[in-house]
Formats: sequence, structure tokens, C-alpha cells
Amino acid sequence: MKIIKNDKLIERNAKISNYLSMASLLVLAAVAYFAYQTLSNPSAATLQSQYILIGLVVVSMFLTSIGNQMSKNYGRSPRPDEKIDAALKGLPGETSVYHYTTPASHLLVGPAGIWVIVASTALGKVGYSKNRWRISGGGFAQNYLRFFGQEGVGRPDVEADADVKSLRKEFAKHMDVEQIPPISAVLVFTDENVELDLADAPLPAMKVKQIKDFMRQKAREKTFSSTEIEKIKSILPQAQE
Repeated sequence: MKIIKNDKLIERNAKISNYLSMASLLVLAAVAYFAYQTLSNPSAATLQSQYILIGLVVVSMFLTSIGNQMSKNYGRSPRPDEKIDAALKGLPGETSVYHYTTPASHLLVGPAGIWVIVASTALGKVGYSKNRWRISGGGFAQNYLRFFGQEGVGRPDVEADADVKSLRKEFAKHMDVEQIPPISAVLVFTDENVELDLADAPLPAMKVKQIKDFMRQKAREKTFSSTEIEKIKSILPQAQE
């Protein structure tokens, strides 16, 4: 199996996540200062100072949310791409996995076909029913994080559909639309502690440790020929020697 990834982008975004984390700490320090001033001398508090305090709290939450999400995707090891690579290890040599080098963040091309891999770091209990994704559990800390936009499951089906369309558009630059092979999508949860109830989900969904067996099964069902594999791989970024 060959792995192609955009190391420069990963390194850059890891640095950005660190800067955002430091910035959020500085803003938190400013929040603590204004709060202390208000509590120690309530009579000096003005409407303007209250607005500043509220604004700083909002900015701090925003920076913390974005910084933590970027850190999970690019900074903390093992990252989602590293977990996916480890889980797929052992697939045939014709298989190539692309991270942050194509319109899809994670892409697999091999005997199993062309697969967009949507990676989720969500925790707790994830379910899907009545056309809605739901996440619950995880205790107070996880509920707090989800309230501020972290650890949620989002709309992976919409993300997958957008990635598939972007890939088809990219392939159409190099080949006739009628020649573009089917592009599928799979949702992978990178935290082993997540609980899944996704039998009715609009796309295959599983824990990361299950993805290799899934791809092997898909390769047995309908093998993507070597000629088709090489044609698609020739369009995509090549591994750096």
C-alpha cells in the first residue's frame, strides 16, 4: 500500500492550531482580568466594559473551538490520517491512500474501487434516524465541548457527497465523464470508544479498525481492474521520492 500525503499542509495547520490555542489562553487571561476588575469594584463597571467582557468570552470560545478541532486533525498524534493508515496496513500493493492532496481530505484507490473516507473524531453515542444524525453521552465534558461546536458528528453524508462531486469534477478534466468510475464514500470514526447505531445511515459507517476488512470485502465483490486503478492514480498526485 502506498501513502501520499501533504506533509507541508499538515505541518502548517499544526502550527496554526498551536497559535490559536495560545491566542485563546491570552484572551482567557483578559477575561479573567476584566472579571476581577468588575468583581473588585462593581461601581466602576460600565456598559461598555460589560460588552468587552462578553465579546472576549465569545472570542475565547471561538478560538478554543477552532484550535482544538485543528489540533485533533493535524496536531495531536496519532492524527486521523495516521489512524487510517495503520488500520489499512496490509492491503494490496496496488492500493494508494491520499491525505490532503485531493479534493477529498482522505481518499483510497485500489482493487476495492475509489473511496472517499470521511473521518470523524466524534465521541459518545452516534446514531442516525429519521434523516438526522444524533450524538449523545460522553458526560458533562463532552456535552460542553459539543455545545461549542466540537466533537459533533455534523453532516458527514453532505460532506461525502460534496467530496464525490469535487472528485468527479477533477477527473472530468482528464477523461470523458462517461469513463469516470463510480466513486463511493465511507464514514470512519477514529476514536475506538465511540458507540455506533448507524444501521440506517445513508452511507457505510464504522470504527477505523473495521475499514480494512470492509475494503477487502468490497474488492471481492467487484474488483477494480489494474488498468482502471493506474488510470485514476495517474491523474492524482504522485508520491514524493
